[in-house]
Amino acid sequence: MWNQVYNPFNNTVLSTIAAAVPVVTLLVLIASGKVKAHIAAIVALIAANLIAIFAFTMPANMSIRASVLGVVAGFFPIGWIVLNVIYLYRVTVATGRFQLLQRAIGGVTEDRRLQLLLIAFSFGAFFEGASGFGTPVAVTGAVLIGLGFSPLAASGLSLIANTAPVAYGALGTPIQGLASVTGLDPYILGAMVGRQLPVFSLIVPFWVVWAFAGWKGMKEIWPAILVTGVSFAVPQFVISNYINPWIVDIGASLISMGCLILFLKVWQPKQLWLSAALRGNDESLATMTAAKPLDKTPLSQAQLWSALLPWIIVCIVMLIWGNGEFKSWANSIFTWNYPVPELDKLINKVPPVSPKETAERAVFGFTYLSFTGTGMLIAAIISGFLMGFSPAKMVAEYGRTLKVCAVSLITISAMLGIGTLTRLSGLDATLGLAFAATGILYPFFGTLLGWLGVALTGSDTASNILFGNLQKITSQQLGLSPILMAAANSSGGVMGKMIDAQSIVVASTATNWYGHEGTILRFVFKHSITLACLVGLLVMLQAYVHPFTSMVLK
Repeated sequence: MWNQVYNPFNNTVLSTIAAAVPVVTLLVLIASGKVKAHIAAIVALIAANLIAIFAFTMPANMSIRASVLGVVAGFFPIGWIVLNVIYLYRVTVATGRFQLLQRAIGGVTEDRRLQLLLIAFSFGAFFEGASGFGTPVAVTGAVLIGLGFSPLAASGLSLIANTAPVAYGALGTPIQGLASVTGLDPYILGAMVGRQLPVFSLIVPFWVVWAFAGWKGMKEIWPAILVTGVSFAVPQFVISNYINPWIVDIGASLISMGCLILFLKVWQPKQLWLSAALRGNDESLATMTAAKPLDKTPLSQAQLWSALLPWIIVCIVMLIWGNGEFKSWANSIFTWNYPVPELDKLINKVPPVSPKETAERAVFGFTYLSFTGTGMLIAAIISGFLMGFSPAKMVAEYGRTLKVCAVSLITISAMLGIGTLTRLSGLDATLGLAFAATGILYPFFGTLLGWLGVALTGSDTASNILFGNLQKITSQQLGLSPILMAAANSSGGVMGKMIDAQSIVVASTATNWYGHEGTILRFVFKHSITLACLVGLLVMLQAYVHPFTSMVLK
């Protein structure tokens, strides 16, 4: 057995700096724009191994095995989702259905700002609720680039929009993960998150349009933005507090899309915003080819259903695949859990990160039938057949998709290798303990701890599992509500989703803007940290000023 070491230098500052080396290396290399993302990820993975072995005393064989486990888990299930989303998109383009979808959305509105609200925010929230784990950004990024948005606008704005719904993603998986490590009731945790995120469900639609079109462009369509935000935030609060945390995003997104579409039947902006680029300097413009004028001929009823058919199939399949009962049934047919030899149950998480010595699991679960990516592949196959694709054409298109996504899949796998190694070596716990030492300011910095967790792991669920119990223990020591701080971990974490390297690679892949991950990171970073700090301020108010919002719920 090896016990994790959280302060190897007997100096909190030095140990924290050492623990931060891998993630800082990764982000700096990507942000520099001079190093390709897959090279940056490999370099950072090597750095993580060196720090884990020589600074944190992790046995070398354990460090290497943890890295390999993460690399494999990077493809299954995360890379598997991305690959099959891009495959579906390419099939719809090849069959002409995507062009029909462009005309259908153009029939609702030609205004780019309103298209962002409809696609990046509301439609993306549906996919977050149904499947999560990178699906929303992959889908909305591909749709926006197909609609003619610049690559930086399509990728960056999809990342910003995919924040407020994340805590309830994949039918409430982050909340369930948080409950599993804290022992707190998931309904109570979901309700508390529902007293934090609706504020940002109101803010984010305004924020996305402002980031795209500036203050003046945002003001011109404020009624539509308000309708979008309110029609999402109110159901998000009501469902999370009075129904359950599992269907929050599904219900809120459908209501939001419906309200926006109905509102646009009676209201349109005085001036259409037709520019596809970000305001100011949009360096991705140079990579764009001249867009073909959009055919404004109204679609027939048959053409409309034909355009929507692949996405309707995806929605139905994702709802089925996100259902817990289906997953249990699918896993009963085939489940291969591989406990990694000389790693599984041989690493102890120790106090103060856990109440007592707790063996860490290191198991690769190959539940291929219940993987979200498998559902996406099945949806793509069904759609392809219904759209007239022959089996031979579908196989050929899949081969081309593999070739297009190859570098991105390598990058995602390397990044998951870093996340898995930092978790099993205790590097991320060392960073967490540094945040936990902030005393009266802990509600603010504890929220940022959730942000850091998602930036490190790429998943709100993983961040909750990683830091949820630490939040509970620290809040009890400081006399704060453990429910409040556990929920804050998830709510703060959602703002880290836009800067985690895995999501950035998903966005660059979906928008065919390979090799520009540094540009995307530089664009979204300031939005991420600012929004995370605003969540932290809200949690501070809940902790010390307004007890109603943080009271223990009955």
